[in-house]
Amino acid sequence: MSYEAGQYEVIVVGAGHAGCEAALAAARMGCETLLLTINLDMVAFMPCNPSIGGPAKGHVVREIDALGGEMGRNIDKTFIQMRMLNTGKGPAVHALRAQADKFSYQHTMKKTIEETDHLTLRQGMAEELIVEEGKITGIITKTGAIYRAKAVIITTGTYLRGKIIMGELMYESGPNNQQPSIRLSASLKEHGFDLVRFKTGTPPRVHKDTIDFSKTEIQPGDEKPKFFSHETVSSDNEQLPCWLTYTSEKTHQIINDNLHRAPMFSGAIEGTGPRYCPSIEDKIVRFADKPKHQIFLEPEGKHTSEYYVQGLSTSMPEDVQLGILRSIPGLENVEMMRNGYAIEYDAVKPTQLWPSLETKVVDGLFTAGQINGTSGYEEAAGQGIIAGINAARKVQGKEAVIIERSQGYIGVMIDDLVTKGTNDPYRLLTSRAEYRLLLRHDNADLRLTPIGYEIGLISEERYQSFLKKKELVAEELERLRTTKIRPEAAEAILAAANSAPINFTVDALTLLRRPEITYSMLETIAPSDLPLTEEMKEQAEIQIKYAGYIEKQLLQVERLNKMEKKKIPDDIEYAEVHGLASEAKQKLASIRPLSIGQASRIAGVTPADISILIVYLEHYNRVTASRG
Repeated sequence: MSYEAGQYEVIVVGAGHAGCEAALAAARMGCETLLLTINLDMVAFMPCNPSIGGPAKGHVVREIDALGGEMGRNIDKTFIQMRMLNTGKGPAVHALRAQADKFSYQHTMKKTIEETDHLTLRQGMAEELIVEEGKITGIITKTGAIYRAKAVIITTGTYLRGKIIMGELMYESGPNNQQPSIRLSASLKEHGFDLVRFKTGTPPRVHKDTIDFSKTEIQPGDEKPKFFSHETVSSDNEQLPCWLTYTSEKTHQIINDNLHRAPMFSGAIEGTGPRYCPSIEDKIVRFADKPKHQIFLEPEGKHTSEYYVQGLSTSMPEDVQLGILRSIPGLENVEMMRNGYAIEYDAVKPTQLWPSLETKVVDGLFTAGQINGTSGYEEAAGQGIIAGINAARKVQGKEAVIIERSQGYIGVMIDDLVTKGTNDPYRLLTSRAEYRLLLRHDNADLRLTPIGYEIGLISEERYQSFLKKKELVAEELERLRTTKIRPEAAEAILAAANSAPINFTVDALTLLRRPEITYSMLETIAPSDLPLTEEMKEQAEIQIKYAGYIEKQLLQVERLNKMEKKKIPDDIEYAEVHGLASEAKQKLASIRPLSIGQASRIAGVTPADISILIVYLEHYNRVTASRG
């Protein structure tokens, strides 16, 4: 029997990384919000790698934080290792990565949710959408509870018709043997959604006391760690090392000898797996010429003996998994605590979404996270905060917030998904961003804090602190521009850096433009009396060193913005646009781009099609204006 269980403004289905950010954003913006999860013990659970960040992903976490989200703050409280990656490369690819205490991460996020005003956390399984006249009005749970709302966000991760696969063994399940969500998939189909079947996997976990660390290489955290949240000033978290080892010839032999038992190759797996995070059996087959592959041993927390075997994602049978593990240096006598497995699940084709993450099919219904075809906690959280913001703004009668490709990796990801779709689980890469020198780890706050403040997720105190930082960086750039340095004063630092001497007085900014001269070197002869943090000094140095490249990218952005400003009315009948190629008509009608800029990024739409569309729109707008 069904019964009326409650009225809310926003309902979020699923409390993974997307759901947590969505619910917190909506509630913090003043909407009465229900966060519904199959299991209260699995809030913000990390079913795969117990880490946050890395290339592109770390940028997203900083962007979530700049918008007022929680992931950065949460990992700063619960990390057991923090490392800045790619420090030998340019600032565009510097990436912060944290090893999490996965249990502490969960519990801390759950506590934050429980203590947030306007937010109700409830255990229950959503099974049906209630749609009236094309609009979402609520959901029905397995127990018959009817929850009403003006907006609903689906963030079901890998639970939709989840199926665990391990060798010949297959059974319906969510990640980590949780209950799967079966009927919600059918409800989405009933309401007109196209679903696809994807696959992801996870490695086995092993007991710490059975690892011979003497045969592995230590991977310590940074001595002076940086943080994801702009609010985190310091931390006394104890850091634990990770360890590096490699597969062996024997590993590869065991896998090759058992390929007939691998679900990936036997045809047992129908879902498409992630291209950039393949299983070990897939790697051995695809890269047969490589004699070994990296394997990282990562602690899952301070109060557990479980170690995560990164690089060994597999769906091989249990006995084969143990053989593979024991063929790796350092793991010869290892005990496996949990098996690795593959999981298949349903996802929504993301071209059925607007850039706000509201669905085109049902008004007021949003989706975020792995249901949209992505992989990774960070990608999920980035979508989650945008869906939460826009669901709240929908309820409040305000315009949607769209992050442009030139504003953030979150914008790149969402635009890729809704404009191009994805044929396999989508993973963010720095190479996906055409303006990556503008979208750096160090300037996420400069790019997105004003948006977070405007929508009400950044406090007045934090905003004033942000403005002060911006002002101090500008003052420091001006100081460097006007500080004169004589040849004799610069002689020692130039010689130490193997930099050519100067023969006349130059300003400090000119010296800092030299690649071999760092800000810290310059400080010894031209110290600043401004109260600058290390982050501010880094910001000033990057802006000076990369000024020419940044200027070029800003000009490109300006050209792109002209295309983005050419809006396309929603009622355009592409079939009536003479001269458009058949493929372009079909793709444009399906995706319904909001602007010429977005239309130009659709696969199959050529520059010639765009020229025809621009001419058509000019005529269309003139006719519409004359009628008005």
